Amino acid sequence: MIDLYSWPTPNGIKLHIMLEETGLEYTVHPVNIGKGEQFEPGFLKISPNNKIPAMVDHDGPGGADYPMFESGAMLMYLAEKTGKFMPKDMADRYLVVQWLMFQMGHIGPMFGQFNHFATYAPEKIPYAIERYTNEVKRLYGVLDKRLAQAEFLAGAYSIADIAIWPWTRGHDRHGIDLAEFANFKRWFDAIDARPAVQKGLEVLSEFRRTAPPDKETLNNYFGSAQYARR
Repeated sequence: MIDLYSWPTPNGIKLHIMLEETGLEYTVHPVNIGKGEQFEPGFLKISPNNKIPAMVDHDGPGGADYPMFESGAMLMYLAEKTGKFMPKDMADRYLVVQWLMFQMGHIGPMFGQFNHFATYAPEKIPYAIERYTNEVKRLYGVLDKRLAQAEFLAGAYSIADIAIWPWTRGHDRHGIDLAEFANFKRWFDAIDARPAVQKGLEVLSEFRRTAPPDKETLNNYFGSAQYARR
């Protein structure tokens, strides 16, 4: 049994999809990051960087409880645990790892900065918006070029696809014209059609934000609450 501590953000959705794809038994515990629940001591014992998702595998190595944070590491762990979505061949495995790191080092940070400056920043800074808009479009171009060469990012469907796909669900908000990224669209639609992906999207879906964030939420996301030393 796995206890998953999560919220319906791209990084949370990665784990929701992975757990549905693998069929592992899990219980999800919502961590309301708008209300500051990620700063509570109990959660920080599992996730010292106060970020979701985090989890505890109660059948971890040696049969002991095994806590984990960092979504990319969690995907790798679950792939190894189940033998799914990560090849055993070294060359194929590290192709998956490369595209997983592409998400962790580029897609996530750059898309996050775009969302911040385009949506949340109290002052609209044209230079920042232009910079991150251009970088987001560049990264979609990298995906599209790769997906002209392979059905999925590492050849076969893998944790690399599971990691990247949730971040691209906002392609319309990113200003992406899918007519210009036909290979990406084909890949996106193929993953969207997977039953486990749709089940993963339903996890914690009742908590998805439908209104602009209030002052408390913005403070917990970007203000003094986020930067307090704990």
